Amino acid sequence: MEGVKRDRWGYEVKTTSDACISAINSFYHQVLSYGRERSVILEAPAHDQSCVLGNILAAHFLCSADPPRAPFHLQAAKAHYEQATPYEKAVFDTVNYLVSADRDDDVAIELHSKLLEDFPKDLVSLKRAQVLCFYMGRPDLSLKIVEQVLPENQQENYIYGMLAFPLLELGRNADAERAARTGFEINKEDFWSQHALCHVLQYECRFKEAVEFMEECSSSWCSCSSFMYTHNWWHVALCYLEGNSSMRKVWEVYDNHIWKELERPDAGCTEVFLNALGLLLRVYVRCEIDLLEDRLKFIAGCVTDRATWYVEWLLDLLILWALASTGDFVKAEDLLKGLKSRFAMMSNKKQELMQRGIMLAEALYEYGKGNYKEALELLGPDFDANDYKMIGASDEQLDVFNEVWFSMLLNTGQASKAIEVLEKRVEKREGVPFLWRLLEKGYAMAGRHEATIVNEKASALETAYF
Repeated sequence: MEGVKRDRWGYEVKTTSDACISAINSFYHQVLSYGRERSVILEAPAHDQSCVLGNILAAHFLCSADPPRAPFHLQAAKAHYEQATPYEKAVFDTVNYLVSADRDDDVAIELHSKLLEDFPKDLVSLKRAQVLCFYMGRPDLSLKIVEQVLPENQQENYIYGMLAFPLLELGRNADAERAARTGFEINKEDFWSQHALCHVLQYECRFKEAVEFMEECSSSWCSCSSFMYTHNWWHVALCYLEGNSSMRKVWEVYDNHIWKELERPDAGCTEVFLNALGLLLRVYVRCEIDLLEDRLKFIAGCVTDRATWYVEWLLDLLILWALASTGDFVKAEDLLKGLKSRFAMMSNKKQELMQRGIMLAEALYEYGKGNYKEALELLGPDFDANDYKMIGASDEQLDVFNEVWFSMLLNTGQASKAIEVLEKRVEKREGVPFLWRLLEKGYAMAGRHEATIVNEKASALETAYF
């Protein structure tokens, strides 16, 4: 066709500009590699104002990066829709619905599935669909949609990292490890495959192996976005937490590879805060207060800025805890009221999904204030953080809330209940020293002789790791 070029996937795009196609292809690479230069997509409409694909991808990027600028590119894409290729129209229809104010997430997934049925090599649309599934708390849908296109992408770069993540979220660790290692063999700098493999190693309590693997890969992370860079180091820090004498290493990771990221002029502050607070809460639950307090107070001062609020549900929950635990109850209450206000504006279907998220927010606020009894009543007697994926968090990110719950049971004197749930927990993950420490405390509170045996088990594990 005259005036048509092909993108990285081989699909037709209505443009005469090589520079426009080059910018689109560069954007694809940035998205799949979790790069820092996703703004390169803005060059596509700069080179060809009538390119529908360039404009709709730019609009989607700006919806989060600079929302007031997004409508201009959305309108430009609409204005030239009739001249677009079938591929461009499919992407436009899908993304336009995705950014609509009254979207239904299930419909958005159906549109992505249809797009990928017709254009299965479009891995950026696959990634977009998987991100949506993540925030729906639906790893099953995420797996289904990647398996849908896998036959057309058997040796394609990045596909196996996208396969591995929903597999591990569904508890299929052996399959996830195989997929992650395949992705890593295809491309040693596939950061999502690295990340997925680290998840598997952590869950299987292969902490030393996870640290060695990730630190060996870390020299390649300089091009990562603030989220991916600090999140990978967050995983490393969590592994070090399981060692007997590794708090020094935890703080080295926090100071040099998480907080220090904010010194970069292109740093994403909310992305850094998410991983920083996630680590500090882990440390807090473990009562490692000595070097925590100043860092926590400092970051709590940073997140009083409302610009960091309402970006990510998980981040809002962590901010609530940080503000409450440092005594800034007024700001914490403002944030909680804002979350409830946003919840009230959701559709009934969305409210049903996010009800647990609001309950967890209220519980973390009470936990931060030290009101453990009230927090426990909110979470209930059968709490399991894995039921809260709808806040936009992986199993590993959610697990800290299980630790909070276990600790609150012990802090309120509910030793029998704590022993009951912890005994089941260590059956699944017997290699986690902190779980044994909590169980030891429960046994000691109940006056049971097993406390001594469990102490020896925890000590042996801690010494073995680092």
